[in-house]
Amino acid sequence: MKHLPKHLRPRWRYLAVELEGWPDAAFSRGAFQRALWYAAGNLLGDPGSADADLRVFSFAFADGTGEAIVRARRGHVSEARAALACVTAVDGEAVRVAVRGVSGTVRAAEENYLGRASLSTGEEEVVFRNATRRAVARDGRIDIDVEGAYVGATRSDLD
Repeated sequence: MKHLPKHLRPRWRYLAVELEGWPDAAFSRGAFQRALWYAAGNLLGDPGSADADLRVFSFAFADGTGEAIVRARRGHVSEARAALACVTAVDGEAVRVAVRGVSGTVRAAEENYLGRASLSTGEEEVVFRNATRRAVARDGRIDIDVEGAYVGATRSDLD
């Protein structure tokens, strides 16, 4: 079978996506892909979801932070952004999804928007609800471990 001529091939845009969850959150590429398809189907309907053709092209997630590249058809970037905004949980784990940028090639998306991990991540002890508790600090945001669950806070909340 011959390849399609260049002017008939589908054109793609690549969305660089930042993922953030609780420090103990863990999920796979497949689980994120399912959540994205489900969100796109609910928001855009089956025909709109098929037109956008959203695919997770690359994925990395560990210790509550991660990155992904999502492929979408050219002309459907706004629909892809909207579908990504509808993803609030993956495999029951709460997640924040933010689009860092859009590019015409995977290489440009990786070079321009990905690889900028959190500047400072570390564990510390904080006083919350009149008790000293373990917390994970990331860029001014603090996730406090309260009896096996996490509570989100900032430095000003603890003062």
